[in-house]
Amino acid sequence: MKRSDLVEHTTRLVAEGERLQKQPGMAALRTWLQLSDELLSQAWGAMDRYHLAWLGVGRVAAVRGRAMTPEEEAAYVRDVAAQKTAALKMSLRAVEEQNMPFLDEERDSR
Repeated sequence: MKRSDLVEHTTRLVAEGERLQKQPGMAALRTWLQLSDELLSQAWGAMDRYHLAWLGVGRVAAVRGRAMTPEEEAAYVRDVAAQKTAALKMSLRAVEEQNMPFLDEERDSR
């Protein structure tokens, strides 16, 4: 992946995360999380379980054993989208502002 492609894809995912915060939807959240996980993993590598648990991204905060109300579901989607969007923005800053090498660049330079 080229740096420009990583920036473009990450920028699109940030925009979608911001849209999800305004117009929450569980199905859209699931798709967006999968796409953003794949991109971040491709760019920076897979996160181990410790890091994922520490981030807490995607954790259901609702009471177990019952379905979330529409209001709880919307709040959950907004919260998860805000957390993951922040992670995507950090990735974007690392590539654009700090010029950090990502996995494809490291492989190409060897």
